[in-house]
Amino acid sequence: MIDIGANLCSGQFARDLPDVLERARAAGLTGVIVTGTTVANSQEAVRLARHHPGWLFTTAGVHPHHADAAITVTGLQETIAAAAREPECVAVGECGLDWHRNLATHAAQLALLELHLEVAIDLGKPLFLHCRDAHGDLLRVLDRHAGSLPPCVVHCFTGDAGQAADYLERGFHIGITGWVADDRRAAPLREALPHLPSERLMVETDAPYLMPANRPRSQLRDRNEPAFLPWVIQAVASHSGRPAAEVERSSTAAAQGFFGLPVR
Repeated sequence: MIDIGANLCSGQFARDLPDVLERARAAGLTGVIVTGTTVANSQEAVRLARHHPGWLFTTAGVHPHHADAAITVTGLQETIAAAAREPECVAVGECGLDWHRNLATHAAQLALLELHLEVAIDLGKPLFLHCRDAHGDLLRVLDRHAGSLPPCVVHCFTGDAGQAADYLERGFHIGITGWVADDRRAAPLREALPHLPSERLMVETDAPYLMPANRPRSQLRDRNEPAFLPWVIQAVASHSGRPAAEVERSSTAAAQGFFGLPVR
């Protein structure tokens, strides 16, 4: 199993990260991609991955929530590119648009997204995309670069079948989190799941966020972590009509191929 998105540089893991990693290994994970959401934690993620070669990998980027401050930083593009060039880094991002919380202006988010696109296109590394309530605008930006885009994955996809079809038509991959286990919010996503080709579907925890609601309540605390990835896989299997073992195999193979990860 490969967790394609975990925020292991979050302060929530500061006190017990070695234990978190040990539990992930014990749960059967063969790889974790540490999400970069700021310049500082993208760099920190690279350093962390160096201590766990072949098992931890990273992305490098700035989340759209931080766009207002980030876009004014001198040399931002080269700083992101420098982190993305490191061999531990397998994708550019997390980057994209978030019209839901609107923690940064739309203009700054759009400018920051374009900056990430330039880095990814220049380096030929995959894009790790964030989209919330901005589907049409994100597609309009990406479509302007259609001839030169590297492979793209829409991380933490929570949309419906129509949105999924738009991404699949463009050749994108889709990352599914514990959101799928949420009985209150996941109906559109669950309807989309049977239509997602197994070779384009990957799984992630987005830890410490989005705890899968189907995991046993006896397991640890209410903070999500990579060790709970099997419960994401169980929920994907349940709502896509596929055996869990098949989802585990296909999502692992998809991640290995998409990110160029070692096959174990």
